Amino acid sequence: MKFYEFAPTRSIRVRWTLQELGVDFEAITVDLKGGEHNRPEFRKINPAGKVPVLVDGDLVVTESVAIVLYLAEKYPQKHLLPTDLRQRTELNRWLLFTVTELEQPLWRIARHRSLYPEALRLPADIDLASREFKAMATVLEEHMRGRQFVVGDGVTVADFVLAYTLDWGNEAKLLGDCPGLLSYMERMYARPNAPPRIAQALASIAAK
Repeated sequence: MKFYEFAPTRSIRVRWTLQELGVDFEAITVDLKGGEHNRPEFRKINPAGKVPVLVDGDLVVTESVAIVLYLAEKYPQKHLLPTDLRQRTELNRWLLFTVTELEQPLWRIARHRSLYPEALRLPADIDLASREFKAMATVLEEHMRGRQFVVGDGVTVADFVLAYTLDWGNEAKLLGDCPGLLSYMERMYARPNAPPRIAQALASIAAK
């Protein structure tokens, strides 16, 4: 398997899953800062020009959540997906909650803080998105009360996706009212196969 990544991005979710599975893979860095995602050879792999991408034989999988679900399905013996229908439905519910209710406000904040050209940035949308994130984080804080994992009694890919997203929210200083989520995030990143956190990944790029 070939894994195309750029360290601080949602590639972290896929790397985490691969490391927890303990499977062999070839990691290929796509330097977004250097524009490598726009090169024709990469666009042939992913026309959207985004990472992460997983290439497994003749199968190309894009979108971080789709990739981690594929990997968990491919290696069922690792038990990163529940087989019980009710728990599987709950996993899907919280995966979708993470990428729609938590991730999207974070993207809006990032775009209006640094990614858009300065003339197109809307400071007011940063405030709105921050409020939306905090409101939904409170919902998740309540769900996680008394829980070790998002679903069931063992770790699943939903935990890797969520922990990364919470780390992103923490970088934006939006988790101060959710001590339970902060504790959960720290506990997840303390796992022996956890990848570097966003701040570490950014530092590694800056050092090059």
